[in-house]
Amino acid sequence: MAAIRITDKIFLVGAIDWDRRLFDELIPLPVGTSYNSYLIRGVEKNVLIDTVDPSKADEFFENLEELGIKNIDYIVCQHAEQDHSGSIPHVLKRYPMAKVVTNNKCKELLIDHLGLTEEDFLIIKDEEEFEVGDIRLKFIFAPWVHWPETMLTYYADEKTLFTCDMFGSHLATPYLYSDEDDRFKLSAKRYYAEIMLPFRSNIRKHLEKVSSYSIDYILPSHGPVHRKPEIILDYYKDWSSDITKPLVIIPYVSMHDSTEGMVKFLLSELVKKGVEAIPLNLSDVDFGEFAMYLVDASVVIIGAPTVLSGPHPTVAYAVMLMNALRTPSKGIGFIGSYGWGGKTEEILKGLLSGLRYRDLGSVFIRGSLKEEEKKRLSALSDTVVSFLKEYK
Repeated sequence: MAAIRITDKIFLVGAIDWDRRLFDELIPLPVGTSYNSYLIRGVEKNVLIDTVDPSKADEFFENLEELGIKNIDYIVCQHAEQDHSGSIPHVLKRYPMAKVVTNNKCKELLIDHLGLTEEDFLIIKDEEEFEVGDIRLKFIFAPWVHWPETMLTYYADEKTLFTCDMFGSHLATPYLYSDEDDRFKLSAKRYYAEIMLPFRSNIRKHLEKVSSYSIDYILPSHGPVHRKPEIILDYYKDWSSDITKPLVIIPYVSMHDSTEGMVKFLLSELVKKGVEAIPLNLSDVDFGEFAMYLVDASVVIIGAPTVLSGPHPTVAYAVMLMNALRTPSKGIGFIGSYGWGGKTEEILKGLLSGLRYRDLGSVFIRGSLKEEEKKRLSALSDTVVSFLKEYK
């Protein structure tokens, strides 16, 4: 991607990674991502806001050369993760007079991860103002979005907020602005669900903090930028609110059709009773999609066959993900099948030890689904309906 002017003084000089399909060997990237580095070009001084993943360092430097940049005076590092910071050593080698501007926590991480030295840094404090020639910046600490050292940067002269991972999206796109790409909302929600969901209480605080600033542009570290900030701000207010929808999801795996038969019967009972319910076959569903459903669902009914004496590993992973993401779902139930016995229900509940939820009950069967067990599933559907009415 070529260098792109956003405002009079701000240029996007990062790189698009069209082909990357997995982030941290964990998060699926169905449409790639970008590493957004920004250059603030002053009359005499130049400031970089973050760098790029080291794999894209060559493209990054080509963008700086295209602009004829002879000096980088300061590198603002908002977050120590290497998709933001990994090219800092290369920048310091090419521009040895540059200083890394960041907070103490970030400095410690950069020293450990990148081998930087104390002499490389200029340390700032929360809400400190920083003047570089005709460029005046203010730093806003935003811990746990999604690391403890994260901070935002406000450039008052151009009413621009650089937000690091907050308000980002893993979306490789030819469009500069988020309102130009129809895929943006889905990508932004997926990104929020996979990365930000566990930190929603922190996000609510940071949303309140930035509400006092006059903002024309929000410039995140991934995905397109926002020239209509109210759109992404409203999305985040909704997603981080902990207010879920009257939606039931049934993530499941079925080995020999028994658990799937239970899912289909329960789904039919819920739909007949006017409940919006969605089955998610975890053998086929992308876990990023699963995470998006967790943002909205008030009820999760987990369907698990037993392998040896415990839950199918794919279901166990999904439940561990629910626990890690601190899903806002209010009620959780359990269904499944087994061959001779086991501790599937006990193990699943143990994997959810970090969540607070209403246990809606369990139905586990041996072998195929029988009439008596259908009655138990119907009773579970009644419990779900009553719970949704109570929650509403």
